[in-house]
Amino acid sequence: MLAVVAEKGWMRASMHEIADRADVSIAQLYDHHRTKISILSACMRRVDHAVLAGVGKGAESESARDRLFDVMMKRFDALTPHKEAVGRILRDIPFDPPAALWLACRAKNSMRWMLEAAGVSGSGILGRIRIKGLLAIYVATLRVWLGDDSEDMGKTMAFLDKRLTRAETVVNRACGFARPGRRSSEPAEEAV
Repeated sequence: MLAVVAEKGWMRASMHEIADRADVSIAQLYDHHRTKISILSACMRRVDHAVLAGVGKGAESESARDRLFDVMMKRFDALTPHKEAVGRILRDIPFDPPAALWLACRAKNSMRWMLEAAGVSGSGILGRIRIKGLLAIYVATLRVWLGDDSEDMGKTMAFLDKRLTRAETVVNRACGFARPGRRSSEPAEEAV
């Protein structure tokens, strides 16, 4: 599907063309995926899985910001082979409101898993705030990544680092104000 979308765009990619490209019959495609959204969901699960499988144990000594940076860069690495398709989907999806709504919900779930992979809880009210914050950072960084043609993704890394650092600063300040009785010389707990 991603190859067809890269060539034709999200709106013009047909299930027939996707089946042809996958070298399966239209009936076989129907048995597994009834919509392009279903196929896109499977693609997103593969990206999530690639990131989660690449996260090792023992990084607890790093800050939450550093762990999130590593996880998110793993995500961009996993997406790189599909960069053109991702760009086409993001350009076309606003013209398919049901797909856009689904993508927004699915992206929030992916961000919850990215937080968990970095050892940051995505549960409860604070977790929902973290998920929305990470999603905002991800979407902004995704735009930079789409225009970053360097092999080392230098622009993407710099932008992501700056956004995560800014979020860390905001969270630490908010935590500092939220805990009365704490002296300003005491470090804020890691809340990112």
